Amino acid sequence: MTSIPHDTSGEPNPLRALSLDRLRCRTSMKWRTYPADVLPLWVAEMDVPLAEPVVTAVNQALESGDTGYPAGTAYAEALAGFADKRWGWGGLAVERTAIVPDVMLGVVEMLKLVTGHGDPVVVNSPVYPPFFQFVGHMDRQVLEAPLGADLRIDFGTLEATFQQAVAGGRRAAYLLCSPHNPTGTVHTAEELAAVAALADRYGVRVVADEIHAPLTAAGVDFVPYLSVTGAESGLSLMSASKAWNLAGLKAALAIAGPEAAADLARLPEEVSHGPSHVGVIAHTAALRDGTDWLDALLAGLDDNRRLLTDLLAEHLPALTHRPGEGTYFAWLDCRTLGLGDDPAEVFLERGRVALNSGIPFGTGGAGHARLNLATSPEVLTEGVRRMAAALG
Repeated sequence: MTSIPHDTSGEPNPLRALSLDRLRCRTSMKWRTYPADVLPLWVAEMDVPLAEPVVTAVNQALESGDTGYPAGTAYAEALAGFADKRWGWGGLAVERTAIVPDVMLGVVEMLKLVTGHGDPVVVNSPVYPPFFQFVGHMDRQVLEAPLGADLRIDFGTLEATFQQAVAGGRRAAYLLCSPHNPTGTVHTAEELAAVAALADRYGVRVVADEIHAPLTAAGVDFVPYLSVTGAESGLSLMSASKAWNLAGLKAALAIAGPEAAADLARLPEEVSHGPSHVGVIAHTAALRDGTDWLDALLAGLDDNRRLLTDLLAEHLPALTHRPGEGTYFAWLDCRTLGLGDDPAEVFLERGRVALNSGIPFGTGGAGHARLNLATSPEVLTEGVRRMAAALG
């Protein structure tokens, strides 16, 4: 795979573009869930303006009234081009893709294709809480294979969980989070090949949530799951939503490995009606023309990771933090601070700063909190100051 340096090409850091006053004018979940005196550093929204190519494409669609139903393969073609240039993966076949409403609804549809009612779905906890929620709501059983102490896949635990999952001849799936949310772990090619080998050995179908794929730190390579040997029967979900802050413009792509093409072909036609046509237009523009903006963002996130490490060392030295290799989250181990199982609640009540509680992330989440560092250095600094003040 090709390692891409974070060359900003003269683009300004989008994380420095908006003042706190301007951000508080937003009406989305991040800015309306808590009272105005709370500093929100929680849900997966970035404090950035949109990339100009996205704004232009959306404006043109609105001006021309191009607001109907989605159609065509432009999104898949844009993602294929991005994957080839960014990750050195020329194997994303447009004919083995399908547009879906968003990544999590796409995950649900992929799991419906490869599992049945009551079948187990393996996850690596602590992990993105909707994995538990969506899988449970679709009448599948969640089996946790907790990460190791190094916050990477524990293959002994994963194999034992696969064995449990397929006991009695059941069908089973493995919902892989790659890069991993909340830890920021970026799985290596060797790790992913080991996943594919284990899945093949036990007949477990892999569904990979790769929504954070473009968001890796400098010097860290993202490896698409379907690019590794042995992953031919896998399914993947990708989207531009996280990297370009497009969660409100719904669209994602399901991608099948060569041996999963027949599964994807069984996807109900009505699923393709769920994505927003304007969302597809926005995501396509981001992937085709928004890479300079993305590089400027990635450089800003690298700066913020270093800043957060320094701030925590200065103000909260007892807190344990490993800078993530990907995503824009920081996974904070607060167990030495004496704040109980839900430190985020304490930081909110005493410090008026909102983080995500670690508890909904499953096993390994108690005593932890997730911090969203996709904000300005000034807001990040104030957030850590408030966290430290909460201990006083």
